[in-house]
Amino acid sequence: MKKTIKALYIGRGPVSVWFRYFLIVFDLASIVFFVSTADVPHGLGLTTASRIIGIVILLDFLARLWIAKDRWKLMTKIYTLADLIVIVSLMLDPFLTGNLAFLRILRALRLIHSYQLLRDLRRDSTFFRTHEDAVIAAVNLMVFVFATSTAVLVFFIPDTSQTPYIDALYFTMATLTTTGFGDVTLSTPAGKLFSVFIMVVGVALFVRLAQAIFMPQKVRHKCPSCGLYRHDPDAVHCKHCGETVRIKTGGAA
Repeated sequence: MKKTIKALYIGRGPVSVWFRYFLIVFDLASIVFFVSTADVPHGLGLTTASRIIGIVILLDFLARLWIAKDRWKLMTKIYTLADLIVIVSLMLDPFLTGNLAFLRILRALRLIHSYQLLRDLRRDSTFFRTHEDAVIAAVNLMVFVFATSTAVLVFFIPDTSQTPYIDALYFTMATLTTTGFGDVTLSTPAGKLFSVFIMVVGVALFVRLAQAIFMPQKVRHKCPSCGLYRHDPDAVHCKHCGETVRIKTGGAA
């Protein structure tokens, strides 16, 4: 059983690859579910759906822990801690207040941040190989935007709002981009401090995305020996195998 599960999570066969792609689709679906129901009263249907998702996430977590070579290292990963918080929040759903339900959006931290998934994408997607830094930076920014928007929705947007999630997302984007229209504001001390957090972290993530798009830190050039695709701009030898790489530069003709 352990060998089968290990093969699914880290194997290179087509079944293993499709299994890992299925997991990322499940992650995306669960994130959409958590975002869309963050401010919706949970009746029997939503509570049952939350429990089912929680059981799947728990089984995924236990499987990863079972096959891990270093379980302590796995437990210290930020996305593992986020999964534990999500599992607890889903299992205790009837006892949680609405203010704690927003923690489920932390599930988004698992997107992309998996070595095996990165390896699969690098092998199967030319677009991802070419724009890896930009894709990862965009995912990080998206996770931050939706996580902070959900927190703003739960803690700061008044119940009288006709479009609470849109207002929360609008405020987050206006603050992140330092546009500051002022029509939606957080006037409490906690709200002001949270706004500062959005500005500092959000602007840094936004700049990182712009840098990845317009000033990539690595040159894309396939090593003829080992196939490593990303190298330093001034690289003469491949860092992985030592093979000489002849990276084309924009020198004078």
